[in-house]
Amino acid sequence: MRQRTAGIVLHPTSLPGRYGIGDLGDEAFSFVDFLVEAKLGIWQVLPLGPTGYGDSPYQCFSAFAGNPNLISPERLVRDGLLTRKDLAHMPHFPSDRVDFGPVIDCKKALVLRAYDHFREGAAPELVAPFASFCSEHAGWLDIYAAFQVLKDTRDNARWDAWDPELAACHPKAVARAIDANSDRFDAVRFAQFLFFRQWFELKSYANGLGVRILGDAPIFVAFDSADVWANRQLFKVDANGQPAVVAGVPPDYFSKTGQLWGNPLYDWDRMRETGYVWWIERIRACLALFDLVRLDHFRGFAACWEVPAEDETAIDGSWVEVPGGEMFEAASRVLGDLAIVAEDLGVITPDVDALRERCGFPGMRVLQFAFSTDGTNPHLPHNYVPDSVCYTGTHDNDTTVGWFRAHKSGATGKERAYIRRYLNTYGTDISWDFIRAAFASVSDVAIAPMQDILGLGGDARMNRPSSASGNWDWRLP
Repeated sequence: MRQRTAGIVLHPTSLPGRYGIGDLGDEAFSFVDFLVEAKLGIWQVLPLGPTGYGDSPYQCFSAFAGNPNLISPERLVRDGLLTRKDLAHMPHFPSDRVDFGPVIDCKKALVLRAYDHFREGAAPELVAPFASFCSEHAGWLDIYAAFQVLKDTRDNARWDAWDPELAACHPKAVARAIDANSDRFDAVRFAQFLFFRQWFELKSYANGLGVRILGDAPIFVAFDSADVWANRQLFKVDANGQPAVVAGVPPDYFSKTGQLWGNPLYDWDRMRETGYVWWIERIRACLALFDLVRLDHFRGFAACWEVPAEDETAIDGSWVEVPGGEMFEAASRVLGDLAIVAEDLGVITPDVDALRERCGFPGMRVLQFAFSTDGTNPHLPHNYVPDSVCYTGTHDNDTTVGWFRAHKSGATGKERAYIRRYLNTYGTDISWDFIRAAFASVSDVAIAPMQDILGLGGDARMNRPSSASGNWDWRLP
């Protein structure tokens, strides 16, 4: 980690292209070239899993699988799995936003067509690599493929609405369902093979040019996921699989009623009994996918905010301690040094700082949080330490221009005055004032969202926490 580097946050879905969503094709390789030309050494992405509710990359159907919507159709043509005729009559998609419903339908149809061509003998050189991929990743791949087949054949219903034997992941019942849908099962596995094949081609290209990929791992998994379905014993759920408590955070900068995420919480006693195997395998998968991993909501490894499942807000939750130190030490014994960045934002107490220091993970600083108090604010650049990663803003923040100009939900008048004095600026080019301050700081790593590089306003915001719709859809022109 101790390498002074700057970078950009840009999720691949935000890249331009004709297929309605950014993907792992030529535009992604061109973005790497841009980073190299700009002398930037890090590309930070959001989680790459298959998205579920609300199209959020933080609510995925699997903590191990990849998002098939990121598969590049152009690269499938290159590999002989699609023809130009297959791509001749694409729907018209907006260029500035991802219209997720039509995009998902289009991408799914293209990937299924590629699988059909593969079954009919196209790209025979991929037969052996596909078999090797299925064998190497069987531990999570077969569970995920079964989960997706069962959802697809049950009108996409949540797993807790399936027949009781299937909802309980009974091996014989699941095996019968897969036998009856073997082509669908293999098609899901093939889509994962294509995703990882394209991702590692891109990552290898970036690494060869000196660009590292900083990935993102959500601390929690979605309730409607292969992870909870197949591992109910590792979560705080009742005999019917329903959560008794769910995840969230207390009232904070983003919401006066807290954030009610709704994810099931881990049964950490059971995790300890198993030697933290599930977490070790998840960290192993992340470190294979990325060069560095931003571990989301790091404070949840010291204590989690548990909210009664029936509550409508996160106000009445409580902190419950978590053996995160034990888990990370167990992972380190198996995996060696963990290239992890701790997302230590929000309500940070001394036990969270102690855990991060015990693990040796750098923490985060965000300039948009710097000007709300006095000179002791840890997000002010003069309080940074080298072993940290600083940001102008994150995917959960408004763009810097949007935040600075907004009078109701953005910077206060007092904050704007403080910024002008502290940065010696009129604020007419505020995003670059922030970039300059971050890049000039002592932090080993400084990162800005692409929206700040371009000086875009609030319309380009990626996410609005506590808002269930209208997120994650921004794209580069």
